[in-house]
Amino acid sequence: MAKKRTARPLGGKPAPEQAEIAPDWKVENVVATVTLGLEPGEKIDLNTIARKFSDCEYNPERFPGLIMRIDDPKATILIFSTGKMVITGLRESAEAGAVVTNVIKNMKQAKVDIKAEPEITIQNLVASGNLHVRIDLNEASVLMTNAMYEPEVFPGLIYRMADPKAVFLVFSTGRIVCTGAKTKEMVGEAIAKLVQVVKELGLAFTAGQEEDEGKEDFI
Repeated sequence: MAKKRTARPLGGKPAPEQAEIAPDWKVENVVATVTLGLEPGEKIDLNTIARKFSDCEYNPERFPGLIMRIDDPKATILIFSTGKMVITGLRESAEAGAVVTNVIKNMKQAKVDIKAEPEITIQNLVASGNLHVRIDLNEASVLMTNAMYEPEVFPGLIYRMADPKAVFLVFSTGRIVCTGAKTKEMVGEAIAKLVQVVKELGLAFTAGQEEDEGKEDFI
């Protein structure tokens, strides 16, 4: 999980015991894939759907899928002639079923009949959050296992968590982005584990501590 610490950090001082890290977070995007289960050799006529609905985009010379947008629940759907679909833009995994129902309804209006029961798989949740403390990213890149920090390329630290499986972008301001989890419960578990790692390694500090340390370094 993390490398064993052998010395007091040269960066920010660990946050005081009473200054608990209290993260908040929310799901920004749910990505789901759908298989419509066509008969062998059967294809969906995407041109027919594109002609029926003006809010669909289909340019096979640039991209092989049709882009459909629906408002309730709000989502963007990529539809391929093979019967595969990708849904993005959802805030709740439970909304995926309603999206698929609406898409199939639109297909039927375009004379495209889907007979098999669609298979829906949640692939990824993207969540954003805030730890409400500042993070010493230079030290984090040394002490945290599977962490990478190249500030000249990207301002955030990339941390790959093995269990639960998730990838974090961690910024010095305490803001985080979590991807790779498949459920909200996994997101919550991953963030709780990140907080534990940050506490154990003393990577968190407040703005006031950062200023005090600068004075000490000067003296």
